[in-house]
Amino acid sequence: MATIINCNFAQHQEKISALFNHAIVHTTALYEYKQRSKADIEKWFEDKQTNQLPILGIENEQGELLAFASYGYFRPYPANAKSCECAIYVDPNEQGKGLGRMLLKALKQKAGEQGFHTMVAVIDSDNLASKKLHKICGFSYCGTLKQIAYKFERWLDAEIYQTFLN
Repeated sequence: MATIINCNFAQHQEKISALFNHAIVHTTALYEYKQRSKADIEKWFEDKQTNQLPILGIENEQGELLAFASYGYFRPYPANAKSCECAIYVDPNEQGKGLGRMLLKALKQKAGEQGFHTMVAVIDSDNLASKKLHKICGFSYCGTLKQIAYKFERWLDAEIYQTFLN
C-alpha cells in the first residue's frame, strides 16, 4: 500500500535527484538541460523549507520513494502571493498506478490550507498523461505558450492549466 509522506533531504534526496534528472535527460517535463547535483537538491529543499512549502512523496511498504510533488510561488511578485505552481514526478516504472492523482489531490488540499487561492500547472503540450491527470483533478486548460522552449532539437509548446482552491 502506498503512503503519502513529507520528504526530507537526508532520506529522499537521492531518489528525488534521480527523478528530476530522468525528467531532464529523457523528457520534456522539465525545460532544463543540466542535471541537478546533490548541492542543487539541497538548495531546493532549503528553499522549500524557508518558504514553508511542502515536498510530498509516496512510499511503498518497503519505504522506497515512488513519486514526489511540490509547489512554489507562481511568480515572485507580491500580487501573486496567493498563486502557486505545482510539479509532480513519478518513477517511470510506477506511472499509471494513480500515484500522481494521490499527490495532486494532497497538494491541492495542502495549498488550500496554506491560504493559496489558485494552483497553476505549466505542462509540455506533448505530455498527454500530465494533461489528463490535471483535468481529472479539476484543472482547466487556460492557453498555450507557443514555441516557449527549445529542447531535443525542436521547439516546445507549454500549456497552462489552473484550478481554484478556495
